[in-house]
Amino acid sequence: MIYQGENLSVRYIAAGIAELTFDANKGSVNKLDRSTLISLAEAIETLQQQSELTGLLVSSSKDSFIVGADITEFLGLFALPEAELAAWLTKANDIFNALEDLNVPTISAINGFALGGGCELILATDLRVADSNASIGLPETQLGIMPGFGGTVRLPRVIGADNAMEWITTGKTYKAAEALKFAALDAMVHPDNLKSAALSMLEDAITGKIDWQERRQVKLSPLNLNKVEAMMSFNCAKGLVMAKAGPHYPAPMTAVSTIEKAASFKRTEALALEGKNFIGLAQSDVAQALVGIFLNDQQLKALAKKSSKNAQRIEQAAVLGAGIMGGGIAYQSASRGVPAVMKDINQAALDLGMNEASKLLNKQLERGRIDGLKMAKVLSAIQPSLNYQSLANSNIVVEAVVENPKIKAAVLKEVEQHVSENTIIVSNTSTIPISLLADNLCRPDKFCGMHFFNPVHRMPLVEVIRGKHSSQATIDSVVAYAAKMGKTPVVVNDCPGFFVNRVLFPYFFGFSRLIQDGADFVKVDKIMEKQFGWPMGPAYLLDVVGIDTGHHAGAVMAEGFPERMSKVGEDAIDLMYQAQRFGQKNGLGFYTYTKDQRGKPKKDADPSTYQLLTALSPQSQDYSSQQIIARMMIPMINEVVRCLEEGIVQSPGEADMALVYGLGFPPFRGGIFRYLDSMGLAEYVALADQYAALGPLYQVTDGLRAKAAAGETYYATQG
Repeated sequence: MIYQGENLSVRYIAAGIAELTFDANKGSVNKLDRSTLISLAEAIETLQQQSELTGLLVSSSKDSFIVGADITEFLGLFALPEAELAAWLTKANDIFNALEDLNVPTISAINGFALGGGCELILATDLRVADSNASIGLPETQLGIMPGFGGTVRLPRVIGADNAMEWITTGKTYKAAEALKFAALDAMVHPDNLKSAALSMLEDAITGKIDWQERRQVKLSPLNLNKVEAMMSFNCAKGLVMAKAGPHYPAPMTAVSTIEKAASFKRTEALALEGKNFIGLAQSDVAQALVGIFLNDQQLKALAKKSSKNAQRIEQAAVLGAGIMGGGIAYQSASRGVPAVMKDINQAALDLGMNEASKLLNKQLERGRIDGLKMAKVLSAIQPSLNYQSLANSNIVVEAVVENPKIKAAVLKEVEQHVSENTIIVSNTSTIPISLLADNLCRPDKFCGMHFFNPVHRMPLVEVIRGKHSSQATIDSVVAYAAKMGKTPVVVNDCPGFFVNRVLFPYFFGFSRLIQDGADFVKVDKIMEKQFGWPMGPAYLLDVVGIDTGHHAGAVMAEGFPERMSKVGEDAIDLMYQAQRFGQKNGLGFYTYTKDQRGKPKKDADPSTYQLLTALSPQSQDYSSQQIIARMMIPMINEVVRCLEEGIVQSPGEADMALVYGLGFPPFRGGIFRYLDSMGLAEYVALADQYAALGPLYQVTDGLRAKAAAGETYYATQG
């Protein structure tokens, strides 16, 4: 043994040939955390002193090579003063350079994932061989940063600038066969032959059959591009990146600019530029937000895993109420291995539900994501039925009938009589309190809410709503079932609208008030989409949701929270509803809808909408983008804070993920609580106070005011 560290070791495996093996002491995967980097530096220093060394093989004893840096360390690192972060980055790059500069040939034997820093490490070796199951990539831009351990320097010199920019700006992971085509790998072999193939290639380098020194020199030198090639390559990349990433996600464009500027640099200068630009991104609000989302998502997965240990086994599901929503839920369950009965009283609804499942499967088939056998298997796992007897063996029943409390209560009471005492029953309601629906049930402990978002196959969030009688075992089982369906469950406590819809409707009320005060709905949509970053502005979102649905849900919310959400007189949503302008579903809402050449809805501002809205505000009023954003967002922010203070949602992280996954809250802002922390609570309170006269929805809670006065944040300061 040449070196033994906590997470890696070095030993001779043949005459003159050493193997550096990553084998993390804690956890199932190798990460380039701070302690591993220190060990790597020590190991390379030891190798530099080995006079008999002729070659080095780098490998992993885990199922994956290296999954990247330890993201749990990121926020602490990024919060360091710039000089300290720069020193850490320089030290890390010194280690990679020392590996690259060893006076013997080096090869990486890659199994599983080599991502982020793991990919950058294999680029520092002279040769790379992977097994056929391996995947490599640089996903950093998805976290609001860019490679910082030489990825923007070495990858363009290994696979070419155009290819490298595609890899880095998309953050895509490439399977071994694909990576081989790009020449990011030198060979791909069967997993059983990985070590022997790597050794054989290394021996060829040692004996001079492979010119490893020339390959290394390419990575140390400027990029081989003439001026015309460079101009075309980088200008094209910038255009594509701006169109895809937009102005709110600076990392991909920064990566392209870094590669462009460093094209004429040797390694030392190129790495210095990469480090400078990495720090600028790492200390941005966007990186804080996107890293925060990643960490929050990991926390939700951990909570779901914990629930699964106490969960009842769910091997058969049933969905009450077919149609598009019921068909979507049945499809999602069956496609993830839990067969589903789809029960309705109407054959036409069953046909619609089966058609929805078939349509979703056909799309997968067309895109090559499934084959005909898989499609047939999923379809056969959905059993349409007109009778309750088919539910006898179901472990869980998802009620998804019309959003009417009396109808839902009657259906739930009826289904309880046709299933076993151990069967869990859940309601896919979007606004009706779960405890109200539980009143007529004999086993309210086996009942809770399970709120899917439309379209079911695309929206990642499921709200699991705890009623006052719901048992912990029921909640755990439903959380585990949602996770098994490929969804992200967030547990919330019961109230009208639960969490997501409760905080969405104050946003709609803010919109209605703006329209009442003379704002242009098209301008409001444009600012909330282009500047704030929502996927849809409020008028467009209401049209997509259905103005009839919004009108009904708004009344439920007003009844549930009359002190804040009741309204005096008619608003824009009322006028649209009365005019039977229900949105996309009937082609008329705030906008008019026609089909484009591909058959997709195309929206246009409708002059008759403006005419209709003059009944609310005869005089138009021009508002600045800052005023529109404040008037739209303050009601939502205040309601989110109330939900946390009241215990409707358990943590800032869960609230933020529910908003990102359920409403499409702009990921680059990280969620409401990350947004508040970035703005500063005192700054937010001062802003909200300017609008407090608009009513209770604009007035901050005492808890938030106290937190701001104390200089606190919602997320703990990392460090």
